[in-house]
Amino acid sequence: MRRFFRLLFFISILFLFLCTDASHAGLLVLGELTREMVVQPGQKLEGTIVLKNTGSKPLEVNIKKNDYLFFADGRSIYGEPGSTPRSNAKWLSVTPTRLIIPPQNTMSVYYSVQVPKDNTLKGTYWSMLMVEPTSAGLPQIVGDEKNKVALGIRTGIRYGIQIVTHIGDTGQKNLRIIDRKLIKDKDGASVLQLDMENTGERWLRPWVRAELYDQSGHLVKKLECGRVRIYPGTSVRSRIAFQGIPRGKYKVLVIIDDGDGYVWGAQYTLQLS
Repeated sequence: MRRFFRLLFFISILFLFLCTDASHAGLLVLGELTREMVVQPGQKLEGTIVLKNTGSKPLEVNIKKNDYLFFADGRSIYGEPGSTPRSNAKWLSVTPTRLIIPPQNTMSVYYSVQVPKDNTLKGTYWSMLMVEPTSAGLPQIVGDEKNKVALGIRTGIRYGIQIVTHIGDTGQKNLRIIDRKLIKDKDGASVLQLDMENTGERWLRPWVRAELYDQSGHLVKKLECGRVRIYPGTSVRSRIAFQGIPRGKYKVLVIIDDGDGYVWGAQYTLQLS
């Protein structure tokens, strides 16, 4: 019984910290989380990232470089700088990499991109700046050695700022659908799930839409599926939901439009049940 009340006491303290301290810490990145630039070999460009401490205590922040890949199956890989073929992390310099932001204040981080003088460069290169508080979180609560009660929690948020460089207008654009399947969502509606891979050299930001036709060739419905971003060598998953469509056999025309003359399409026959 004594051990139970001791545990309850520590949980109560932990709850108190959650209700008080967590609201006093906060980091905001002001501006876009993607910094996109068109460059030429040998060119140097500079930029600024503004960070804000919204809390009531000084906030220590670390900034580090990572490579970044993502895939349609949900995986994200944050590799060592320069570990991927299209990384620009080694072109990127950042200062400072550690700073302490006073309460309710902003501070700036400066970055520069020095593109190598290499005329074989083409297409899109990118990496990510990870911005993360080191002092955010809550203290650990530890019981005595006899009962070995230990409770702790750390909370925090980090930002990933993508630094994207396009070498002029170079680089082929290409895309392929690597998987497709008809599934049911949680509400029982039929959903066409498409996995798309960028097999080119330049990033894609296509709109995905679909047109549904009945067996007589009449247009039943147009569906907008939103816009996706796909770096070379990465893949994404898009879902086209046929909500409210009567059962039956249909043809669906999938249109993937990058908005600059590059359009990909696919046609499927579906049995909606």
